[in-house]
Amino acid sequence: MAVRKLKPVTPGQRHKIIGAFDTITASTPEKSLLEPLRKSGGRNNQGRMTMRYRGGGHKRHYRIIDFKRDKDGVNAVVDSVQYDPNRSSRIALLNYEDGEKRYIIAPTGLKVGQTIRNGSGVEPEIGNALPLAEVPLGTLVHNIELKPGQGGIMARSAGSYAQLTSREGKYAILKLPSGESRMVLTSCRATIGMVGNPEHNIEKSGKAGRSRWLGRRPRVRGVVMNPVDHPMGGGEGRASGGHPRSRKGVLAKGYKTRSKKNTSNRYIVERRKK
Repeated sequence: MAVRKLKPVTPGQRHKIIGAFDTITASTPEKSLLEPLRKSGGRNNQGRMTMRYRGGGHKRHYRIIDFKRDKDGVNAVVDSVQYDPNRSSRIALLNYEDGEKRYIIAPTGLKVGQTIRNGSGVEPEIGNALPLAEVPLGTLVHNIELKPGQGGIMARSAGSYAQLTSREGKYAILKLPSGESRMVLTSCRATIGMVGNPEHNIEKSGKAGRSRWLGRRPRVRGVVMNPVDHPMGGGEGRASGGHPRSRKGVLAKGYKTRSKKNTSNRYIVERRKK
């Protein structure tokens, strides 16, 4: 996967860097795996705005992704690699031998026509999903479960992965994308390989309009607001605003917000990088 840097023919293209879409092999999604996706515009069930700077954007369909990878003993062939507007990674359409079709997150190096398998006793090859107990040490994995059968919830965005560093009893120790080392049950499943589209972090939209297409409205800095609207607002002229904090008054720039009583603290071997 490469990126395209456009020539500065227009102001919107001067700093524009977008994905090349060279790995995508199909443009029409599988109809049976689509669901309607309703937008809230940042409003709750009473119609009141609870999340600012959201609204608009292009209409989307949700692609039903198989995060559980629980179809064991049946081989699947990669039919196509497709674009998903709901996530930064690409998705792959699998055709199982029994006729069922499912979407999965496409890892780097996945090829059309490749055979993929799930479950215990499967070879640790790219795209295969198996328990952490059977994954060789040092292997890069993604789409990792926290509870057996829950479905993968860690390392799912473009270019992300975790590395299996060791095993201690019934726990495997994974080094996560944040730099944190964490214990996960060896009965939890993970998919071999790194998530595709690793150049996603290089992309630049080039213009404000592309943010609007994604459903993001312009964000207003707290410093330029009035004191009634933000703790950092007010003052004569261009005031700095005092100590950085959120609209609710929660300090930024190093103030820890994680609870010391969090039950998952005992599973964290090493904290993430500061």
